[in-house]
Amino acid sequence: MVTDMTIASQYQDNHSLVDLKRLAYLLKSLNEQEIETIEILLDNEACPIMNRSIEECNQEKGVPIEQW
Repeated sequence: MVTDMTIASQYQDNHSLVDLKRLAYLLKSLNEQEIETIEILLDNEACPIMNRSIEECNQEKGVPIEQW
């Protein structure tokens, strides 16, 4: 008997293929914070903004939270 995992493993060299059942299972197991983290990491605009904010914070250029 051939299972979904066996079929998927046959294609593991082709990284463009996605096992949708496996992906759905993984996504269902994530909590809100993990989903939000993935969304941020996949956002092409968010990462550079966060990196710039971290640099500004390290240089103490940021606005103190009390002044927001």
